[in-house]
Amino acid sequence: MRSGVMSTGEDARIFPDVEACIDCGGCVVACKRTWDVPRDEQRISVATMMEGQEAAQGLNANSARALQEGKKPGETSIPMQCYHCENAPCVSVCPTDSLVKKGDGFVDVRDSLCVGCQYCLSACPFGAPQFPESDDGSAQIVGNGNVMDKCTMCEERQSETGKGPACAEECSTDAILVGSADQIADELERRDADVFFNDVAMDIIFGEDAEVFGG
Repeated sequence: MRSGVMSTGEDARIFPDVEACIDCGGCVVACKRTWDVPRDEQRISVATMMEGQEAAQGLNANSARALQEGKKPGETSIPMQCYHCENAPCVSVCPTDSLVKKGDGFVDVRDSLCVGCQYCLSACPFGAPQFPESDDGSAQIVGNGNVMDKCTMCEERQSETGKGPACAEECSTDAILVGSADQIADELERRDADVFFNDVAMDIIFGEDAEVFGG
């Protein structure tokens, strides 16, 4: 496994190290190839902010620290996907219980219950829910008729083979970290990398475990 994949399976979390991301798109390609995701759909994307701009002096390699200090972060690329949040807003707002937070930590979509209302898309701070244009007709009651799709964190791959998510395994710079909250926090500390997200986002993603990230 890649060094960014520290453990898999039950209670494993996924989280980006934005300082390591170089916007190569390898994670997007790995996901599409592994799960046969159509060309015009994606379960993971890389969002780049302030493209081509420099950070404040001395902070080009640490945009998270720049933000914490109220300074210009410069170009920053962020792998965006479903982080299988502990306090998942998508689960809270789903009117049909299509989205569930499972006992093993994964946020799952039950296709047969999704009515395409897109409440989850409005609630998710990370843009994870996707609504492909076509479906088998199961979501025609209300909404736009599309069944929601998102990153599964390769749950099946993890449980059956012990391998990490395809995006993390094929990330050339180990920018996608997989493991327990403690393992991820320790790895970021080892790299001298700061957390890019604010306290509100960290509470959504990790719940009480967010405290292991300090600051």
